[in-house]
Amino acid sequence: MDFVYSSGVLVIQHLQNNYREYHDFLNFMSTVGDPRNIFSVYFPLWFHLSHDVGTKMIWVAVVGDWLNLVFKWIMFGQRPYWWVRETHIYHNDSFPHLEQFHITCETGPGSPSGHAMGSACVWYVMITSALNFIRPSSTDPCRFRLLRSCLWMAFWVIQISVCISRVFVATHFPHQVILGVVAGMLVAKAFDHIPSVYNASMKVYLRTNFCLFTSAICFYLLLKLTDIDPLWSVDKAKKWCANQDWIHLDTTPFAGLVRNLGALFGLGLAVNSQMFFQSCKGKNGYKIRFKLMCVTATLTTLKLYDFIKIPTHTEVLFYILSFCKSASVPLGVVAVIPYCVHLLIGDEDRKLA
Repeated sequence: MDFVYSSGVLVIQHLQNNYREYHDFLNFMSTVGDPRNIFSVYFPLWFHLSHDVGTKMIWVAVVGDWLNLVFKWIMFGQRPYWWVRETHIYHNDSFPHLEQFHITCETGPGSPSGHAMGSACVWYVMITSALNFIRPSSTDPCRFRLLRSCLWMAFWVIQISVCISRVFVATHFPHQVILGVVAGMLVAKAFDHIPSVYNASMKVYLRTNFCLFTSAICFYLLLKLTDIDPLWSVDKAKKWCANQDWIHLDTTPFAGLVRNLGALFGLGLAVNSQMFFQSCKGKNGYKIRFKLMCVTATLTTLKLYDFIKIPTHTEVLFYILSFCKSASVPLGVVAVIPYCVHLLIGDEDRKLA
């Protein structure tokens, strides 16, 4: 692996030395690929366009991120910013200089890339769903093929940009982001054959949450029993990060697991609630005005919600509050906000009558 890692370092140096002027764009693309944006941006937009697509997006994101965690614990992938300081292949302390940025110091293992995998998951769902919407209404096969080519070209431009951004900031090696894209597409493709998630009961959501959580904990304990520390990467991040303020608790392996389980639990509560059935599944749910009002209110609320910061001085408290905050996002998007809009529109309709 030293040859693969050292070759990756050369790629990172080339990007940092020759494409520094694109730093702002690459930083933005890294944000685009951030798995947290799935819940705060992509999901609200798509759910009110199509309930099935929004639901599928959450399932794909949660299961994909759980698999990403398991793969990382199995593969023990190094990250560039600490590997160059610990490897012995460079002589006389002549290790390459890799510049670090405020988003460099991820604390989990590096392979596969979570950003690349999450981005590939969600964008694959969005592109295939958009094509499914367009295909029935398309009467011109040539125009549909052109549109399909454009959408898939956009998909690959976004994925390549996200991958380059993660390599540029020295948080991943090239092979790790490539593996992330491939794994993400496979997870999203697998859910094309699991239509049961669209109408899953609360029991299914609870059982899935329980299985994902217990399997992750069991695998963690199994590694500990074999004298392998699953959190080995956290110490390396703290040791070699250029700025300790760039190390955040929400990048640790368990933070992502708790965040995703919270989102799945919240979605289960929301889609099985009376508020959802009265609003999104009621007569208002098919009105364009209702959908636009829901999207606007949801995105505004979630933007304000980002200002609520979870205290990080106690790790257990952080995980509990992170679960609750994550659960409240789909609950608000799917049930609470649409129900409020439904009541507002209902009052207006009665006044007009």
